[in-house]
Amino acid sequence: MTVETKNKTYLNFVNGEWVASVSGEVKTNLNPANTDDVVGAIQMSTKEELNDAVKAAKQAQKAWRKLSGNERGAYLFKAADILENRLDEIAECMTREMGKTLPEAKGETARGVAILRYYAGEGLRSEGDVIPSTDPSALMFTKRAPLGVVGVITPWNFPVAIPLWKMAPALIYGNAVVIKPAQEAAVTCAKVVECLEEAGFPKGVVNLVTGSGSVIGQALTDHPDVAGITFTGSNTVGKGIGQGCLARGAKYQLEMGGKNPVIVAKDADLNLAVEATISGAFRSTGQKCTATSRVIVEADVYEKFKEKLLSKTAELIIGDGLSENVWMGPCASENQLKTVLHYIEKGKEEGAALIAGGNRLKGEVFDKGYFVEPTIFENVSPDMTIAQEEIFGPVIALIQVNHLEDAIKVANDVEFGLSASIFTTNIQQMLSFVDEMEAGLVRVNSESAGVELQAPFGGMKQSSSHSREQGQAAKEFFTSIKTVFVK
Repeated sequence: MTVETKNKTYLNFVNGEWVASVSGEVKTNLNPANTDDVVGAIQMSTKEELNDAVKAAKQAQKAWRKLSGNERGAYLFKAADILENRLDEIAECMTREMGKTLPEAKGETARGVAILRYYAGEGLRSEGDVIPSTDPSALMFTKRAPLGVVGVITPWNFPVAIPLWKMAPALIYGNAVVIKPAQEAAVTCAKVVECLEEAGFPKGVVNLVTGSGSVIGQALTDHPDVAGITFTGSNTVGKGIGQGCLARGAKYQLEMGGKNPVIVAKDADLNLAVEATISGAFRSTGQKCTATSRVIVEADVYEKFKEKLLSKTAELIIGDGLSENVWMGPCASENQLKTVLHYIEKGKEEGAALIAGGNRLKGEVFDKGYFVEPTIFENVSPDMTIAQEEIFGPVIALIQVNHLEDAIKVANDVEFGLSASIFTTNIQQMLSFVDEMEAGLVRVNSESAGVELQAPFGGMKQSSSHSREQGQAAKEFFTSIKTVFVK
């Protein structure tokens, strides 16, 4: 296992060894709250390293798949214990590398521990069904076969949870993995892989290769020995991966963007709705695919809701996520900050009224980081850019409607369909929302962001490839059904 040092250069993990890229090139990751703070450096790898990793994974998977589910689960249980022991260290690294507050980072790392334990238990759960045969002297049943080598491509916004909710099911069902994390959070992901190494996974079963998406992500997508790709990230990249996998007959799973609405009905508990809206929109600096982006409010309570929302937003403390009492950290990178500021300007240009925030924060505490104010627009029409496109930042578009039917229509009038929420005390309105909302995750009297690890997660429309992650639904992607007939 590697030893923690300041400003360390992290290597690739291939066939059980930490190795440098032949490119000799590294990328330095800086703290987005203070760019004087160097978190570490990562390898900018070549296709050669990727090929080595896939070769190792293919060889290792032959023996790994032959272990019992219980034996594979033992490795995941051990990895969970190691990650739990390193929780504070890894959470602090996450905060320094991508900016979310330390309490959020600790919560995410604890979730990673729970994910490992959940899927460790999958090793002793049912993997098939007995099916009656028309032949009375025959036995017919199904079992699950692993895909083989799985490519895992993950984003920077959840650098512990997303890699683990992809790798853990892939591993327990008998696959070997090659993970390519987003460059912006690759140090944190390397620390997760260190935990898997310490747990004693056989050489080649888990491999890490860092670098650019155009090189490593593309090579994973195109590699003939990679049987499936599981991806979370942007729509543009995801669709390219899907097309590449389809062309060579590989399986693919894409989780992409969201433009998630919260509907506030006139009978809603407004205090609860405001609290959940702020949490869903501004925690993690709005950098969640399930973050609240549009808030659609019935006219009867619009002004009262807006007043409460503005009051609570003004109380938020912005700063370095490692500092005590800070509620919201910086954008994860300079590029992300520029994207958010671009959309804020777009909102102004198209005639939306800026009623809170909208500026890059400046001053001694903020000048070395990528901080932006929590931002709220009103007088937003449903066809405006800020009401249609994913911003991935702390920006709310307030939209006023006359009736619940109008609210659901506006909520559905985007290309995405990931998550959605409603606040109401009317049972009929709850049921109408659940039935009519075009989203893979619908929540009642709760924020749009967040999903429990034991429940299926995925989107509709342009938010996903229509597969589901997490829970036992993960089995559908990481395995194939094999029907067995015994005479």
